[in-house]
Amino acid sequence: MDTGQNGNTPEDGSRRPGGADGKQKERKSREKIKSLGNRQSAQGSNGGGDALSWRVRTRSEPGRGGKARGGSARGWGGEVKGNASGRGGSNADGAVGKFATGGGGRGGHGRQDAKRFQMGRNQVHDGAGGDARKVVAAKGVTGGAGAQSLKYPRPMKAPQRSGLGFRSLQELCDKEPSVVAMTLSTHKDFPKVLDQTSMKQDLIELLCRVINKAFQSRTDRSTLQHLAGIIKDSEFLRSSLPHYLVGMGSESNPFLRAQYPQHLDRILALLSEVLSVFPASSVNTVGVAVTLLQVSISSLKASDVDIQPEMEEKAASLHGVIENLQKKSREGTLKSDKAPLPAVDDEPGEGDEKNFKDIPIYPTLEEFHQVQRPFIRRNLTGQRYTNTYIYLDTHFRLLREDFVRPLREGIQQLLQMDGRNDNLLKKHFDDIRVYFNTKIMAPKCTRSGLAYIVKFDIEPLKFVCWENSKRLIYGSLVCLSSDNFESFLFATVSDREPKDLKKGQVEMMFTEESRVRLAHVEENEVFLMVETTAYFEAYRYVLEGLKEQDEEDLPFQRYIVECNKEVAPPAYLRGNDVYDLSFVADRHHEKKMRPFSSLVPAAWPEMKQLGLDESQMKAFQLALTKELAIIQGPPGTGKTYVGLKIAQALLTNRQLWRDPRDSSPMLVVCYTNHALDQFLEGIHGFLGKGIVRVGGRSNSEILQRFTLRELMSSPNFRRTLPAHLQNAFSTVYKDVCERERELQKHTIKLECSLKGVLRETFLKMFISPRHWTSLHLQFEQDGFMATNEKKTSVMMEWLGLSSTVFHQRETQKKTSVMMEWLGLSSTVFLQRETQNENTSPVPPVASDEEMEEDLIEIEEEADWIQADRIIEDWNFRPRGEKDDKKTRMKMAVKEVEQLMLAMNLDNADKQPEQSEDGFEFQKEQKKKMKKVIRKELGKSSAMTEQEERNVLDVWSLSQQDRWRLYRLWVKRYRLDLRMKAQLSEEAFQKEVDRLADVKRRESLCVLKEATVIGMTTTGAAKFRKALQEVRPRLVIVEEAAEVLEAHIITTLSKDCQHLILIGDHQQLRPSATVYDLAKNFNLEMSMFERLVKMELPFVRLDYQHRMRADIARLLTPHIYPELENHPSVLNYEHIKGLEANLFFVEHNHLEEEIKDGKSHQNEHEAKFVVALCRYLLLQGYKPDQITILTTYTGQLHRLRKLMPASEFSGVKVHVVDKYQGEENDIVLLSLVRSNLQGKVGFLSIPNRVCVALSRAKKGLYCIGNSEILGRVNLWGNIFHTLSQHKQIGKALTLCCQNHPDQKAKVSTAEDFKQAPEGGCTKPCLFRLDCGHVCSSVCHPNDQEHKDFKCVKPCQKMLCDQGHQCKLLCYQQCPATCQVKVEKVVPQCQHTQMVPCSQDPDTFSCKDRCEKLLPCGHPCVSPCGKPCNPFCRVKVSLELKCGHTQEDACYYKTHDTKPECRTSCNHLLKCGHTCPGTCGRCNQGRYHVPCSHPCERLLICSHKCRENCTRECPPCQLPCENCCVHSKCMKQCGQACSPCVEPCAWQCQHQSCSKLCHEPCDRPPCTQPCDKTLHCGHPCIGLCGDKCPKKCRVCDRKEVTKIFFGTEDEPDACFIELEDCGHIIEYTAMDTYMKLDDDEAAEGQEVAIKLKECPKCRTPVRKNLRYGSSINKRLAEVEMVKEKINGHQPDVEEHRMLLLNRWQENGNILEDLQELDFMDIKEMLERSSLTRNDLWLLENKLEFLLRVGKLCNIARTDLRSMDGLTPKVFEFLYWLKHQQQRFTDQQVFDLQRELQRLYLLAELEACCKTPFVKKQADIECAVQKIRDALEMPGQFSERDEDRVKEALKELAKKIPLTGLGISEQEKKMIVSAMKMRPGHWHKCPNGHVYLITECGGAMESRKCPDCDATIGGQNHRLDSGNAVATEMDGAQHSAWSEVNNLQNFDQFGF
Repeated sequence: MDTGQNGNTPEDGSRRPGGADGKQKERKSREKIKSLGNRQSAQGSNGGGDALSWRVRTRSEPGRGGKARGGSARGWGGEVKGNASGRGGSNADGAVGKFATGGGGRGGHGRQDAKRFQMGRNQVHDGAGGDARKVVAAKGVTGGAGAQSLKYPRPMKAPQRSGLGFRSLQELCDKEPSVVAMTLSTHKDFPKVLDQTSMKQDLIELLCRVINKAFQSRTDRSTLQHLAGIIKDSEFLRSSLPHYLVGMGSESNPFLRAQYPQHLDRILALLSEVLSVFPASSVNTVGVAVTLLQVSISSLKASDVDIQPEMEEKAASLHGVIENLQKKSREGTLKSDKAPLPAVDDEPGEGDEKNFKDIPIYPTLEEFHQVQRPFIRRNLTGQRYTNTYIYLDTHFRLLREDFVRPLREGIQQLLQMDGRNDNLLKKHFDDIRVYFNTKIMAPKCTRSGLAYIVKFDIEPLKFVCWENSKRLIYGSLVCLSSDNFESFLFATVSDREPKDLKKGQVEMMFTEESRVRLAHVEENEVFLMVETTAYFEAYRYVLEGLKEQDEEDLPFQRYIVECNKEVAPPAYLRGNDVYDLSFVADRHHEKKMRPFSSLVPAAWPEMKQLGLDESQMKAFQLALTKELAIIQGPPGTGKTYVGLKIAQALLTNRQLWRDPRDSSPMLVVCYTNHALDQFLEGIHGFLGKGIVRVGGRSNSEILQRFTLRELMSSPNFRRTLPAHLQNAFSTVYKDVCERERELQKHTIKLECSLKGVLRETFLKMFISPRHWTSLHLQFEQDGFMATNEKKTSVMMEWLGLSSTVFHQRETQKKTSVMMEWLGLSSTVFLQRETQNENTSPVPPVASDEEMEEDLIEIEEEADWIQADRIIEDWNFRPRGEKDDKKTRMKMAVKEVEQLMLAMNLDNADKQPEQSEDGFEFQKEQKKKMKKVIRKELGKSSAMTEQEERNVLDVWSLSQQDRWRLYRLWVKRYRLDLRMKAQLSEEAFQKEVDRLADVKRRESLCVLKEATVIGMTTTGAAKFRKALQEVRPRLVIVEEAAEVLEAHIITTLSKDCQHLILIGDHQQLRPSATVYDLAKNFNLEMSMFERLVKMELPFVRLDYQHRMRADIARLLTPHIYPELENHPSVLNYEHIKGLEANLFFVEHNHLEEEIKDGKSHQNEHEAKFVVALCRYLLLQGYKPDQITILTTYTGQLHRLRKLMPASEFSGVKVHVVDKYQGEENDIVLLSLVRSNLQGKVGFLSIPNRVCVALSRAKKGLYCIGNSEILGRVNLWGNIFHTLSQHKQIGKALTLCCQNHPDQKAKVSTAEDFKQAPEGGCTKPCLFRLDCGHVCSSVCHPNDQEHKDFKCVKPCQKMLCDQGHQCKLLCYQQCPATCQVKVEKVVPQCQHTQMVPCSQDPDTFSCKDRCEKLLPCGHPCVSPCGKPCNPFCRVKVSLELKCGHTQEDACYYKTHDTKPECRTSCNHLLKCGHTCPGTCGRCNQGRYHVPCSHPCERLLICSHKCRENCTRECPPCQLPCENCCVHSKCMKQCGQACSPCVEPCAWQCQHQSCSKLCHEPCDRPPCTQPCDKTLHCGHPCIGLCGDKCPKKCRVCDRKEVTKIFFGTEDEPDACFIELEDCGHIIEYTAMDTYMKLDDDEAAEGQEVAIKLKECPKCRTPVRKNLRYGSSINKRLAEVEMVKEKINGHQPDVEEHRMLLLNRWQENGNILEDLQELDFMDIKEMLERSSLTRNDLWLLENKLEFLLRVGKLCNIARTDLRSMDGLTPKVFEFLYWLKHQQQRFTDQQVFDLQRELQRLYLLAELEACCKTPFVKKQADIECAVQKIRDALEMPGQFSERDEDRVKEALKELAKKIPLTGLGISEQEKKMIVSAMKMRPGHWHKCPNGHVYLITECGGAMESRKCPDCDATIGGQNHRLDSGNAVATEMDGAQHSAWSEVNNLQNFDQFGF
C-alpha cells in the first residue's frame, strides 16, 4: 500500500494517529474500554507511537489477560517483528520488497481466528503448527514454530487498489440495499478493510453507513447472515468502532458533533442486526459497544447535541436484550447462536388471542400436550370483516390449524397409547402415518441444501404400493421423536424414489432449528416418525406470507374485507381509458375496429365483431372495466377462451397499465400446472416473447424455452447480469462446490456402508492389529492367498459370503475373506441351503416383474401430486453444466460401492455365479444369502469392547459372534465418518443459502424484464418475495374457485391495481385437510365463491360448446339453473356399436377398501369398464378418443392392472379431480361406491358430480350402484332424468355394425363375450391371401383383413429330412432347421444332440474329457474344450525351504511355487513365538509381526489395542470426554479442546461462575432433591444433581445393597454416575473422589488416571458434582498426551528436518518412486503428526535411503541390477508392509537383510570383472559365497563374518581394477598407446580392446577371449559393447569432436 494509512490515500481518505500523541490517545481509549468491562484480551500490540509510522522497526509485546496471540502489525508497509509467548503467536518481518516470517511461541491449541498481518497480498496468521514458509503460496496457512524466513518476494499491489476503497464504498451507498449486501458479502477485500487496526473517523462513518444500507435488504437473509458473521469477527467491531465511540465525547468540531446522532442511529441499527444473528457469540463484543454508545449519548446530550428520545429508548432496549443474553450465558442456557433473541421483558403473550404474527408456524411442544383446541375464527361468508387484521388473522389461524390439528391429535393418540409398538401396529390413524425404528443415516448434498437419508422399518408396510401411495410425498411434513415427544425434530420430504421407499429409505430436509439438534443425535438413535397427510410446504409459504403481510399494503380491501359491491374501474384507466381491440376482433372485422373509450358502455363494439356470445361479451367488458372482475364459467362455456381474449386485450393495450419506468408485468396464476400451460400456450399465440413460466413441472414443449430455468441457463444470460451478481455467483458457487466435495467424500461412504458387506481394507483402522493379523493369517494358512494380480478381499471369506471357491489361483476373480468368515461362502452356504431344501422343498416363485405383463402407462397418484408440489427453484448450476447431478451422484455412489462393498445388496442378480469346480450360485440361493445379510445388517447388537479384547482368533468365533464383531467394526467406521461429515454440514448449508440469495437476485433480473409471468398458486406463495419486488400491476387467476383464499392473498402485492378471477365454484372447490374446518369454519370456501355469495358483480357464461344435448341435460337444471346448448353440439354422430349415446349401468356388487389410505376399488366396475373400452376400440375408435374416469385412486390402479399396453396404449385413465378442464369424445365413468352402509363419500358433493358428468362430448357411459347413490337428492334427480329417456338400466345394449339385427345385453364383463371381436358371434368366412379362411368371428374393424394375422400352423418344410416349420402361418420361417437330432462328433466319436442344419465338425462336445494330463491325472474339462494344463490334484511337494506339504500337482512343473505353510515358531525379540509360517516369514528372513495383544492400560483408561509393541501409540478410539454442552469429536489420543461454555452446575442454593473446563468455585450441594419420580415417590438424589433412576421404595433391594456401608440409612442420598448408570451413596462417593487429592497433599505419589466407578471400574468423565476433580485429572491427562504426541514445536521441527532430508536426497530416491514410497513425502507434508508418526517415518526413510544408495552404487559400478533387483524388491516389500511398525524384531530383520544385500552387491561387483571367468578356482569361490548369501533362513552375524572373510580372500585373487592387471600396468599400457580418451572399449563380457584412428567403430570382429562380437558399423558400437571408462576415464567414444570435448570436460578443461 503505497501510502500506508499514514496520510490520505487515493480512495480512503483516512489518516492514522502518529507519534506520542497518537500513542497516548490510543492508550486512553483502551483503558476506557477495559474499565467498562471488556473481557477480551488486547491483541498483542503496544499500538501507536513509532510503530504506526512508515518504515520503523518495532518489537511487539505479548497481549494482556494471559491470551497473547503474537505480535500485531499496526502499519501496512512498515517492517514489523512480532514475538509471542502465548497461544499460537507468530513473528513477522515485513518491509517494501522484503517479507519474512519467523517461529512463533508454543503452539498451544492454535487459534484459527488469528489476526491477519498483510503487506500486499502476503498474509501471516496466528496459529499453532503450520509451516510459515507456505504463507505466500496459500491463503490461510497458519504460521508456526521453527519456520524459516522468506526473503525478498516481489512487491504486491496494495489492497485498496483491489476495488473496495473509500470511493468504492461511497458509490455503494447510492445503490440498492440488495446490491450493497451482495457486494460486501462476496467481496474478498471487505474482511481486510474491516480488519484494519486503525481507521480514520470518516472511514468508520462510511462503513457504518454502507453496512446499514446493506441490512435494509430484508429478502437476502442468508447473505445478511454471512455479512453479519464477517462483521462479528472483525477488528472493526472489536476495536475500531469502540475507539470511535469513545472519541465522540472529545470532538470539538461543532459540525461533526451535529452529525453524530445520525451516525449513532446507524451504529445502533448495525449492532442490533449483528446481535440478532449471533446472540451467543457476539453478546460480549456488542455489549461493550452498546455501553460505550450509551456513554457517548450521555456525553453528547451534556454538550447540547440534539439526541432524540427514540434513540435513547432503542439503546436502552438493546441494552436490556444484552443483559438478558448475558444472564442466559451465565446460567448456561445460551448455548448457540441459533437461540432466539429474547425480548427485554422476556414475557410470553397472554391467552390464545395473541397477535397471530407471533405464533410459530411449526407446532410447539406445548401444543402436542395441551388438551383444549387453539382459538380460531370462522371464515365469514355472509358478512364483511371488521378490519384487515381480523381478516388476515382468521385465515392464518384456520390455515395453520388445518395442518397442525391432524399432527397434534395423532401424536396425542400416540401418547395415550404409551408408545408401545405392538399396540401401534394394530392401530389405524386417520390423519397421520406412523413409521417405526426410524434412523437418520447419512447426509446428502442437494441443490436446496443439506438433506438426510432417513431409514424406517419397512416390515409393517409391506402392503403399501409405493408407486401410487400418498405416503412420504415431496413436501410432506414429518415429526421424529426418540423420547415420547418430549422433544422432536421436524423435516420435510425432499425426494422420493419408490425403489428406495421399498427398502425403507427416503430423503428429507430438516428445519433450521432441527438441524441444530441433529448434531447431538447419537449414531443409531431410534425415532418414532409421524407423517401428517397435509402438504406442508404449501402451508408454510402461505403462512409466512400472511405473517409478513402489512395490513395497509393489502390491495382490494374495499372488496375482499369490506365486501363493497360498488366496484370501481382500475386506477390506471382514470387517466386514459382508450382501448384498441383490433387485435382481438374477429378476423372479418379487425380492420373496422377503432379505438374507443372503455368506460363509456355505448362506445363498445358489437359482440359479433369480437367473436363472442352475449354472456362472453358481458364477461369481457366486466374484466376490462372493473378493478376486481369475477367470471364464472360452467363446463364447456369457454372460460379459458374468454380469459385469453381478456389477456390479449390487456397485453395489446399494455401502455394503459404498464408503467414505462418499472415495466410492471402481468401475472397469471393457475391452480394446476396443466391449466397454467394451457393458458400460457394461448397467450403465446399472440405474444411471441416476454413470457416467463416460473416453478412447477411443464409438459408443454412450446413453453420450455420460456421457463425461468431455461432462460437462466441460456449461454448469454450471465453476461447480461450486473457485475456485482456475476462476481457474487462466481464466489459463492465456488464455495458451495468446495463444501460439497468435502461433505460428499464422507456422505457417500456413509450411504454405502449399510448397502452390503464392507471390504476389510476400509475397516482396517477400526480393527485391532491382533484381529487384523488373525483375519489374514488364517486366510493365508487355509490356502486362500491368491496369486493373481487382483487384490484378494478377506472380509467376504471370513463372513462365509464368498461366491467362488478359493485356491483357484489361476482365476482372475476378486474374492473376499469376510464373506467366508461370516459363513456365507458358496461352499458353506450351498451346503446349508441344500440341507434345508432336502427337508422342506420350496418351489421357485416368479417375481412380480416376471409375472406382470407390460401394462399401460398411468401417471401414479404420488407422481402427479408430487409434480404439482415441486416448485423448481432457481437452477444454480453455472452456464454449460447440465442438470445431471443426480445421475453423476448415482455413478459416484456405484463407483464407491464397487470399491467399498464385497457384497452389494442393491445389485441385481442377473445370472448364477459359477466356480471352476462346478458349483453354481443360483439366483434363488443368492437371494437367500442377501436376505441373511440384510437381516444381520439390520440388527443393532454388537460386541462390547471387553468382549472384543477377549477374542484371540477371529476365525474361531461362531457365525453369530462374527456378525456381532463385524457390526462393532462398522459402528466405529460410521462414527468416524459422521464426525468428519458434521464438520462440513453447517458450512455447506450456509453457502447453499447464500447461493439461493444470489440466484433469487438473478431471477429478478429476468422477471422484471418479462411481459407475462405465469405461476401456480403454490409457486406464487413460494416466490412471494420476488413478486413483491417485481410488483405486477395486473393479476389473472384461472381456476380461482379451486384456490384457498389465503393463497390468493399472498399472491397480491401492494402495487396490484387489477384482479381478474376466472373459475366455477360449482365445480371443484378448494380442499382442506380437516373436515371440521372445511364444513364448520368455511375453510373450503374460496375467495371467488365468497365474493359471489356476498353479491359482488360477476358474470356467468351461459352457452356450452362441448357436450351432446343428452349429456348437458344432466347438468341443467340439476346443477346449473340455465345452460344453453350451442348449435355445434346438436350434430354429433352416434356412438358406433352401442344403442345409446348416454347410459348408466346399474349394479349392486360391493366395493373393497384399500388398506393403505382411504381409497376404494370395485372389481366388478373395473372389469366392466375395461371390457367396454376394449369393445369400443374394436369399433374402430382411436385410443386417444376414449377416457376412463374414476372417482378413487384405488380404482385407478385396479384398472391399470387389467389394461395391458399392447391392447390399451393411448387410452387415458384418470381420477375425476385431475381431469377438470379436460374433455374427450367418449368417457367411461366408474363411480366405485357400493357398500352395505350406504356411504357414497364425496359423490354427494355437487361440485365433483358436475366435473365427472361434464367431460364427455359425444358419449358418456357410467356404472355405479344407483340404489345408494339415489339417496342423494342430486343423484336422485339425475336418475329421474335418465329414466325418462330410458338411459339407465341393468344392462347396456350392443349393436353389431355388420349385422344390425344382432343385439346383445351386457351387464358384466363376461357378457362382452357375445361380441368377442366387437361384432357378433357369426363367423367371418373371409379368404386370406395365404389360402386359409379367416378363423375369427364377425369383426367390424379391418374388414379387408389388411392387418389380420393368420394364426394357423405353418405347412412349410424346413429341410430334406421332412422337418416341418413349427411357427404360425403369419410368422417368418427360420432360415435353417434347428430341430435337434443325434450326430457323431468326428473329433471324439461321441454321440451328441446337434441341430439338424449344423455340421458336427463345428459342434463342441459336452461330454467329459477322457484324456490324461502330462502328469498322469485325468483332465476335468469338457471334451470339446482344450485340456486345462493346471492339474488340481493334491500331491506331496518338497519345497525350496526343505519342508514338505500337500498342494496342487501343477506346481511340479510350474515356475511359481506354493508358499510353505509350516509354522515358523521362531522366538521373537519380544519373547513371544512368531505366529507366521515359513512362507510368510520368507524362510525366517522377515518375520511377521507379533500378534500377542498388548492390552496395557493407556492414560485415557482404554486398553492398548495394538499388538505387542515397544511403546504404545496414541489411542485411536473416539474420545469419550464430554460435558453437558458438547462432546469431544477427536480421537482419544489427540489433545481435547477445553469447553469454554459457562459451567452448568447450578441449583437453587448456589451456582458456579467459572467456565465449564475450569475448577468450580462452589461446593457440592448437600440438600436432598425435592423432585418426585414418575412412580410418585421422592427422588433419592441431591439438589442440583441428575435425579437417579432408581427409587428407594420400588427398587429397595438394589438401592440399599451394602457397598460402602451407608446405603441402608433411611435418609441416604445417592449420586448416579452418568457414564455407567450405577448409584453410589454420596458421602462415600465424595470421600472416594477426594482420596487422590488427599494423598497428593501428603506428598505421596498418585497415578495419573481418571477416577473410576467403585463398582464397575468405568472411568468417571461426566458428572457435574465432581466436575472439579474430573477437570483436574483431565488436565493432567492432557499433559501426558502432549508428552506422548510430542511437543508441537519440537514435532514440527523434526518434521521439517525429515522433509528436508527427503528433498535433499531426491536423486537417490528418484529411482524408488515407482515403488509407491511417495506416501512418506505426503505424510511429512501434513501438519497433524505425532511423535510416534515421525518415528515410523524416520525409520522408513532411513532404510529407504540406504537401499537407494546401494542401488545407485550398484548401477554405477555394475551397470545392471539384474542380480540384485529381486532381492531389493523383496526388501522394499517388507519395508512398506502395512504392518511394519519397526519393532525390535522387524528392525533386526531389516538390518540383517540389508547387510545381506550389501554383501551381495559387493559379490556382484567382483563377478563383473572379466578375470573371474578365466580362473576356475575364483569361480568356485564366488559360487560358495553366493550360496552362503542366498541360503534360506536369517542372515546371522556369524554368516556375515564368514562371507566377509571369503570376500577378502576373493579380493586377493582378483585385481582391484577388475581388468586382470595392476593399476601400474594399466597406466603403462594407456601411455604406450598414446591415444586420446575415448578409444578404449570393451566387449559385452568386459574384455578391453582399442579402436584406433578416429575412435569410431567401422567394422566388427570376434573377441579373442570370449568370441563375443566387438566393434561395430558407421561409428556405432554393436549391442553390449561400451566405452571402457576404467581405462582412461572417458565417458564417450572419441570419433567426434563433440564427444571428445565431453571426455575432457570431466577433467575441468
